[in-house]
Amino acid sequence: MSPWEPLWLHGLKSVGPKLVPFCKTVAIYFVLFIPVSQPSLFAMVIKCLPVLSLIAFVLLHGMSLGEEYAYSRRILLGLIFSVIGDAFLVWDEFFLHGMAAFGVAQVFYTSAYGFRPLNMYAASVIYAIMAVGVTLLLPGVEGVLKVGVPIYGVLLMTMVWRAVARVQLFQELWTWTKLCSCVGGIFFALSDSVIGFNAFYTAIPHAQAIIMSTYYAAQLGISLSVVDSKASYLDSIRENKMKHGKWYSSPDNTCFKKQSYLQERPAIPISAMH
Repeated sequence: MSPWEPLWLHGLKSVGPKLVPFCKTVAIYFVLFIPVSQPSLFAMVIKCLPVLSLIAFVLLHGMSLGEEYAYSRRILLGLIFSVIGDAFLVWDEFFLHGMAAFGVAQVFYTSAYGFRPLNMYAASVIYAIMAVGVTLLLPGVEGVLKVGVPIYGVLLMTMVWRAVARVQLFQELWTWTKLCSCVGGIFFALSDSVIGFNAFYTAIPHAQAIIMSTYYAAQLGISLSVVDSKASYLDSIRENKMKHGKWYSSPDNTCFKKQSYLQERPAIPISAMH
């Protein structure tokens, strides 16, 4: 790594080779571009391959039942339910099943992002946009979807809120992976909005291309957020221990906590160094 190379650029270079299967499968989807009016098992496989490759991408970055991989596990489960949703949505008669699967995926993504910081300003803007969208769509919705569409809208936009809230640009408390999940959440909302308006409001030209390009971009952004999730978790543990006085820093920036060592060599609490 060059000393002049930004960390985010180095991070992208390190994950690039692992994204080759995703890029190839997306290219295959758009080269074949099977119309949604021609559902088949083959069309289902071609549609699901890019997200399946992202599942492999997440697994390649490590997975265990340990707490340090809790974030990655939730993103993985979200991707798995997304694949199930993709498969169902190939056939119009399984639209409700597909929407339910994606609803579960949004719950897993939201649980991965967490609810801190809260950022109620972002929430108010996002939910206001959702309310306008649902109000426009409901007159064209029939049956159980009149309940299902608003519920899914809340789950989707909650995920977007939490993805956006993680990025604190003005406080410089952000990383390129958090930015990726934020962009991914926004693209997810765009993709699903086009699905909704195309199905229940008015036909949108080139809807399939718009829906799938924004959808694959969304899942890519969300998947990239696992790259430094373990390191972020360990950093948060370290910071928490420092805040509670369990870890100290010596003048040479070495962290230690053994009581016997503290007695031999005076340590400076982190709070006193600022």
